[in-house]
Amino acid sequence: MRDPSTSLPSDPDRVTKAGEHPRVVIIGGGPGGYEAALTAARHGVETVLIEERGIGGAAVLTDVVPSKTLIATADVLDLVADSQDLGIRDADSAATPTSRTLGVDLAAVNQRVRRLADKQSSDIRDSLLEAGVTIIDGRGRLAGPHRVEVLDREGTVIDEGEGDVLLVAVGATPRELADSPADGRRILNWTQLYTLTELPEHLIVVGSGVTGAEFASAYRALGSEVTLVSSRDQVLPGTDADAADVLEKAFARRGVTLRSRSRAAAARVEGAGADEHVVVELTSGEEVRGSHVLMALGGIPNTAGLGLEQAGVRLKDSGHIDTDRVSRTSVRGIYAAGDCTGVFPLASVAAMQGRIAMYHALGDAVSPLISAHVSSAVFTSPEIAVVGVTEKEILDGEVSGEVRMLPLATNPRAKMQGITEGFVKLIVRPGSHTVVGAVVVAPRASELILPYAMAVTHRLTAEQVAGTFTVYPSLTGSMAEAARQLRGAD
Repeated sequence: MRDPSTSLPSDPDRVTKAGEHPRVVIIGGGPGGYEAALTAARHGVETVLIEERGIGGAAVLTDVVPSKTLIATADVLDLVADSQDLGIRDADSAATPTSRTLGVDLAAVNQRVRRLADKQSSDIRDSLLEAGVTIIDGRGRLAGPHRVEVLDREGTVIDEGEGDVLLVAVGATPRELADSPADGRRILNWTQLYTLTELPEHLIVVGSGVTGAEFASAYRALGSEVTLVSSRDQVLPGTDADAADVLEKAFARRGVTLRSRSRAAAARVEGAGADEHVVVELTSGEEVRGSHVLMALGGIPNTAGLGLEQAGVRLKDSGHIDTDRVSRTSVRGIYAAGDCTGVFPLASVAAMQGRIAMYHALGDAVSPLISAHVSSAVFTSPEIAVVGVTEKEILDGEVSGEVRMLPLATNPRAKMQGITEGFVKLIVRPGSHTVVGAVVVAPRASELILPYAMAVTHRLTAEQVAGTFTVYPSLTGSMAEAARQLRGAD
């Protein structure tokens, strides 16, 4: 018999009375789930969280935290590779150190990656328990609009109970080519990279979206030969064209081979022992050979087999859960958050969706999710960060706006640090100069985007941004300068 402290509450006749807090049950322990659980528990609500893979979900265990930890190692090698411009020489040989003079112990790197991911998961679990959340290990599914079952690995129901408010935050899994499933050895999805003990000699990355671009950048810095297979004209389709152009030039300078307008049809393993390798077949009939291939083809929502349709929850054709801007589904009392909704595949958005769901369900003040306020970053070298209205929307006539772009090459701090790539771009409304969008391409752009994101969220004007003191010298100086130039545009 299960310990009652780690079981679902079961009360079929329960009716929430006026003034009584509802009972919250959450399926999925990723950012959307655990942030919702923390929010509900801090409101004094009885809260149960069901998670089958580990607290933190894919974001912490196999996706965001591991990938950014790996990228942090690659960033160090990138700094070393460019150190000759700063006058750094080897003390013994007087030769210029480069990333090629350093060795990468991938087994040690990945051991650290997994250790940090496990520690982050443990820390989140401790926070949940401290807040009073009941955690149940297992797979949750709906058995009705307000009833949840918990299954073990064999699919046997091991627990069941009621919830007045349900949140589904089950994430997504990597998409793969139908005839070329990942084997965890040569054909990999992004969750399997962290078991590698040796650096791939030649990594073929299929897919030039965020995941593909990040791993292509990182593994090239670590020392692998990299070929990036892209079905589009540019990397990062849908992002700022100037930012994509900077990244493509950075890839070319670093030796990444870009196969644009090429679509992968299949992948196979050939040879044996030391001669084992992969062959990626393109729809054109060409073949690309390498030591490993990473399939970075997006994600599939984990909504199958959850009982959603039977409970009346509406799904999109893609399998994502249909939600509104306060995370409500088509069924009263059932909410959804994270990658399973298809809103934005971002941990920050999942967390915000989870919090918003609980604020709404518990009758607290709530601000709906506004997509134009979402900032995001691509952790390549250099990084790319964006927020709000895009320049393409202006060029297509969808939005009125004025754009100012400043290259970082003129920034004094950039010169001191040897930064030659990147820019800041600010977009404002004509006349009022209200900031509506921005792009930053630079080292640590993910950090630098915050002032512009605050300006977009709080409807600040270019004049207000320009009138804010910046440190001299700093990269943020260019962010204020772009605002000053727009201030005088009329």
